Amino acid sequence: MELSGKKIAILVDNLYQEMEVWYPLYRLREAGAQVVTVRAKAGETYTSKFGYPVVSERSYDQVSAADFDGVVVPGGYAPDHIRRHAKANQLVREIDAQGKLVAAICHAGWVLCSAGILKGRKATCFFAIKDDVIHAGATYVDEEVVVDRNLVTSRKPDDLPAFCREAISVLVGRAVASKATLVS
Repeated sequence: MELSGKKIAILVDNLYQEMEVWYPLYRLREAGAQVVTVRAKAGETYTSKFGYPVVSERSYDQVSAADFDGVVVPGGYAPDHIRRHAKANQLVREIDAQGKLVAAICHAGWVLCSAGILKGRKATCFFAIKDDVIHAGATYVDEEVVVDRNLVTSRKPDDLPAFCREAISVLVGRAVASKATLVS
């Protein structure tokens, strides 16, 4: 399986967009990755915009960037709650600084803004937060998926197939680069 041995965090909070948590979670697991849901408190249940529950397996205090090969930030209104936690922003910032996958869809661009990782990058997002992404220093592109090195962004649930495909490509690319470094 192409992502065997990879560990990915999915950040969760109340009012998340259902498809943007569950589609990547199952797609990444299907590819062999270990996927862990992370939020301020471990073991708590958070509900989506329509009430669908997700349990947080770990808290921000229990994880670090070194624990993961990447992070997925879903949309909905959850990103507005996620970015209020300094440790969530720090986790995203450190994962990005280590060149690991940072994948954000829809309103998740808010977390990227608060983490301070958009300056000089290309990104997309839900059109309603386009100005926030631009003011954070990104060049906004209206495409289903935008890849800027380790950063993968998409606009909405319809973009999930391309979003997951490119996230997996970044993860596989990291694995190939790591192997090449070890061999030489």
